[in-house]
Amino acid sequence: MFEIFPFDFALDATQVAGTSLWSLACYWAFSPLNDWFMLRLQQWFNFAERSLYLSQEEFDRTKVGRESQNAFAASMFSIVPFFIFGGLLNYTVEQTLGSSWPVSLGVIGCMVGGIYELGRYQQDEDGEEE
Repeated sequence: MFEIFPFDFALDATQVAGTSLWSLACYWAFSPLNDWFMLRLQQWFNFAERSLYLSQEEFDRTKVGRESQNAFAASMFSIVPFFIFGGLLNYTVEQTLGSSWPVSLGVIGCMVGGIYELGRYQQDEDGEEE
């Protein structure tokens, strides 16, 4: 089916599901770190792109569009460290507890991370009203 690649590799559905669940749980649980990482990536993209323009007028004319595009790219790339960390957590749980546990604990981790994020969001909203 996949004759494009000159080698065989197998993706186990439970490993993909477990890694994705652990990644989402970490993304929610460490959302302040995610916000910091996304901001740094966006600043770096803006800085790196500035060197591509020779004319200040052209740079100023396209600034809004480029910054929006860089914010989108930063939000996409900010997922990568959490996906790597989720894969490591999935592998660790699978090696220590067995192959049936990573998905179950990933779901529990997502619930805990989601509750934490909801509480943090509610706390942010309460602070803005004062």
